[in-house]
Amino acid sequence: MKNLVSFEKVLGLDFNNPSILLSALTHPSYAFEHPEEGIAHNERLEYLGDAVLELFISDYLFRIFPQKNEGELTKLRARLVCAESLYELAFKINLDEYLRLGKGERKAGGNRRMSNLANAVEAVIGAIYFDRGIEAAFTFIKKLFGEKLNPENLETLPKDEKTTLQELLQKEKNNVLWYEVLQEDGPAHQKVFTAGVFINHKLFATGRGKSKKEAEQEAARKALELLTKDEGV
Repeated sequence: MKNLVSFEKVLGLDFNNPSILLSALTHPSYAFEHPEEGIAHNERLEYLGDAVLELFISDYLFRIFPQKNEGELTKLRARLVCAESLYELAFKINLDEYLRLGKGERKAGGNRRMSNLANAVEAVIGAIYFDRGIEAAFTFIKKLFGEKLNPENLETLPKDEKTTLQELLQKEKNNVLWYEVLQEDGPAHQKVFTAGVFINHKLFATGRGKSKKEAEQEAARKALELLTKDEGV
């Protein structure tokens, strides 16, 4: 609880129900090893935080870029909320120091793993929304992203692999692109996902990761490598 109070100070918030924040910091591997605590892991809060974050960023971009169309706004949003962006922001609030991990996950460097930290950022946002409401969540997101939200910085954001692949395929209007989780391995607290990227109704490449997002990004990266070798696709 001492660490929890310390993290509340980092966030600049006092939670009405601190156990919600504790849940946001609890990786499935920790919850599996410590069922006696009765604290849920952070996947449900991640789901909630993802929706809140997407709403804030969508609203923000809609207001500051009235000249941009739906496709352009979607690409900008994807760059802001991608795993790489959230991973960078996680260190801004020292999330790697507060994330609760199982022994094996921590030993494997889980407190520096991109998927763990990116997911935890979304879980913290979900916890703030659930405990303090939408205004508190939006205020926190705006503070967290900081300079990233400046219009001049938004135009130079790096693209993630999924966005790059989508833009490449959009050069030809008839291309069809989608992702699908093909397999899930391992126990519930330590799953490994295999995702496939389908181009024109054919499985083009696969990727593996400790989250669906990570697996999809890996599949997109491999697809991009293949496409650079085959200009006819």
